[in-house]
Amino acid sequence: MRHMLTLAAALSALAASPAFAATGPFFSLHNTDFVVLLAFILFVVVLIYFNVPKLLAGMLDKRADGIQSELDEARALREEAQTLLASYERKQREVQEQADRIVAQARSEAQDAADQAKADLARSLERRMAAAVDQIASAEAAAVKEVRDSAITVAVAAARDVIAQQMTEDQSSKLIDAAIADVGAKLH
Repeated sequence: MRHMLTLAAALSALAASPAFAATGPFFSLHNTDFVVLLAFILFVVVLIYFNVPKLLAGMLDKRADGIQSELDEARALREEAQTLLASYERKQREVQEQADRIVAQARSEAQDAADQAKADLARSLERRMAAAVDQIASAEAAAVKEVRDSAITVAVAAARDVIAQQMTEDQSSKLIDAAIADVGAKLH
C-alpha cells in the first residue's frame, strides 16, 4: 500500500506540473481543475493516513483540557478571594466597632479629666487668690512702712537743711509745718 501511495504521489506530482496542465476534457491530466482535485484528494488521503486529524483533535482536546483546568483554577481562586474578602470585611467591621468603643471611652475619660481639671483649677485659683490677697496686704503694709520711712527721711533732711542754712525761726517753723503737711499727705 505504501508503494502505491508513493507511486500515486509521484504520478500526481508529475501530472500536476504545468507542462501537463492544459485545457481539455475534465477527466484529463491536461485539465488544471482535475489535477488540483486529484492533488487535494491525495493530500487529504495522506493526512488521514498519518492520523493528522486525530493528532489535531488530540492537540485541541489537550488544549481544551488545559483551558478547562485554568478556568477551574481561576474559579477556585475567585472563590478563595471572595472568602478572604468577606473575612477581611468582617474583621474591618470588628475593628471599626472596637475603634468606636475606644473613642467613646476616650471621650468619656477626657470629659471626666476635664471636669476634674476644672475643679482643680477652681481650687488652685482660690488658693492663689488667697495668696494674692495676703501678698497685697503684705505689700500694702510694706508700702505704708516705706512711706513712713520716706516721710521721716524727708523730715530729717528738711530739718538738716533748715539748720544748715541757719534760718530764722519764722522760716524754720513754716518749713517744719510744710514738712509735716507733706508727710501727712504721703501717709494717706
